[in-house]
Amino acid sequence: MAMASTVKVVLGSIAFAIFWVLAVFPAVPFLPIGRTAGSLLGAMLMVIFRVITPDQAYAAIDLPILGLLFGTMVVSIYLERADMFKYLGKLLSWKSRGPKDLICRICLISAISSALFTNDTSCVVLTEFVLKIARQHNLPPHPFLLALASSANIGSSATPIGNPQNLVIAVQSKIPFGTFLFGILPAMLVGVLVNALILLIMYWKLLSSHKDEEDATAEVVAEEDVTSHRFSPATMSHFSSLNSQEWNSGVESTNLQNSPSVNGNTGHIDTLRNRASSIENEINGVLSGTFESGRISNGSKVESTDGALQTREDSVPSLQFSQEKEDLSARWKIILWKSCVYLVTLGMLVSLLMGLNMSWTAITAALALVVLDFKDARPSLEKVSYSLLIFFCGMFITVDGFNKTGIPSTLWDLVEPYAKIDHISGIAVLAAVVLVLSNVASNVPTVLLLGGRVAASAAAISSADEKKAWLILAWVSTVAGNLSLLGSAANLIVCEQARRAPHLGYTLSFWNHLKFGVPSTLIVTAIGLTMIR
Repeated sequence: MAMASTVKVVLGSIAFAIFWVLAVFPAVPFLPIGRTAGSLLGAMLMVIFRVITPDQAYAAIDLPILGLLFGTMVVSIYLERADMFKYLGKLLSWKSRGPKDLICRICLISAISSALFTNDTSCVVLTEFVLKIARQHNLPPHPFLLALASSANIGSSATPIGNPQNLVIAVQSKIPFGTFLFGILPAMLVGVLVNALILLIMYWKLLSSHKDEEDATAEVVAEEDVTSHRFSPATMSHFSSLNSQEWNSGVESTNLQNSPSVNGNTGHIDTLRNRASSIENEINGVLSGTFESGRISNGSKVESTDGALQTREDSVPSLQFSQEKEDLSARWKIILWKSCVYLVTLGMLVSLLMGLNMSWTAITAALALVVLDFKDARPSLEKVSYSLLIFFCGMFITVDGFNKTGIPSTLWDLVEPYAKIDHISGIAVLAAVVLVLSNVASNVPTVLLLGGRVAASAAAISSADEKKAWLILAWVSTVAGNLSLLGSAANLIVCEQARRAPHLGYTLSFWNHLKFGVPSTLIVTAIGLTMIR
C-alpha cells in the first residue's frame, strides 16, 4: 500500500499517537480520561481529520469479534455464579505439599482456566485465592502472583477464546477452533512447564527458607484446631460458679446439722413440725370437697387442653419435616442449575471444536444460560465489561485509520524480506518484531496492524505457511505479555487485584516482574516457536 498524502500521514499519526498514549498509560496527567475514552477519542480524530470517512469507520468495527467477546464474557459470569472458579481455587490448596508444589499447581490451573475462560477472567477470580493461601502459609506472595499472571498468558494462547488478540486472529484467519487448539497446544503445555521451572529456579532459596516458618504455622493452626473444642473462658467460669454453689450449700447444711444450738432445741423443732402437719391435714379436709367438684367439672376442659397440646406436639415434627423438605428441594435446584451451566459450557466448547461459527456459538451459549437461569438477567448482564467492547470499537477505527496512512505497510515492506517463515532466521526476525511491538503498542493493536500483512507474505509461500504465520503471531503476541508488568492486561489485573485485596494487600513491583519476565518470555517464546505446527 502506497503512502497517503502528507497531511493524512501527519494527522493520522497524531490521532494514533494520542490513542496509543492513553491506551498504554491510561492515567496520564494532562488527559486522565482512561483507555476506553482514549480509544473513542482516537477514532473520532481519525474521522475529523478525514483520514477515513464515517462509513469506513463503521465498516472497520468487526462485529463477529465483538459478538464472540460478549458471549464468552457472559458465559464466564454464569460460570462464576456456579462456583466454577471457587472450585478451582480450592484445588490450589487441596492436599498441598509445600510452596514448590503450590507454584506448580498455580501454573497448571491458571493455564487451563485461561485457555477455557479467558486470561483476564481467571486472573480476576484467582488472585485473591492465591494471596490467601500465601498468607496462610506465611509465604512471600510475589512468586505465586507471577506464576498466576505468566501462566494465564501462556495458557490463553492455546484457544481462540483465551484472549482478545486470539479472537481477532481466529476471526480474521478463519482457522477452525480445533486446528487452532492443536496447532498451539504442544507449545502451550511445554511453555507452562518451562515457565514453572524458571520460577522454581529463581525462587528456590526463597521458598525453601520459608519452609520452617510454614511448618511452625501449621503446628500453631493444628493446636488451635485441637483447643477449639474445649471449654471457652465463659463456659469455664459458668461451670466453676455452679460447682462452687453446690459445694457451699453442701458445706452449710453439714455445718447446720452439726451445730450445738440446733441439737439443743431438737424437742422444740419436733413440736413445730407436728403442729404444721395437723394444720395441713385440716386444710386438706375442708378443701377436698371443693377441689373434687372442680376436678369433675373441668375434666372435659383438661382433656381438651391435653388434646390441643398433643396436637401442637404432633405438629412440631411435621413443621420440621416440611422445612427439611424445602431445604432439600432448594439444594437440588441449585445442583441442577449448576449442572446445566456446566453442560451448556461444555456444549459450547464441543460446538467450537466441531467448527461451528464461533461468535454465534458463544452468543447462543450465553442466551441459553440466561433462559435457564429463569430470572431477570439484568444483574448478570450488568457485570459484562461494556467498556471493553467500546474500547475495541474505538481501537478498530483508530488502527484502520492508521493503516490507511500507509505507514505500517511501508515499515513492513522493509522487514518482510528478512521475516520469511520458511527459514529459521525469518521466524526469529518476525518473532522479534512482534515481541517488541506487543510491548510498545500492545498486543491487540499489533495483531490488527501486522496480521493481514504477515498472512499475505506467508500465503505467497503456501497455504500451510499462512496458517502457521497466524499461529506464530498468536503465540508470540500472547507470550510477549509476560515481558513486563505493562505488557499484558492480565499482569495489570493481578497487580491491581493484589493491591486492593482486603486485609491481604500486596504490591507487585515493576522490577520484580521484569527480572522474571525477560528470561521467561525469551526462553518460552523460543521453545514454543519450534513446536508450532
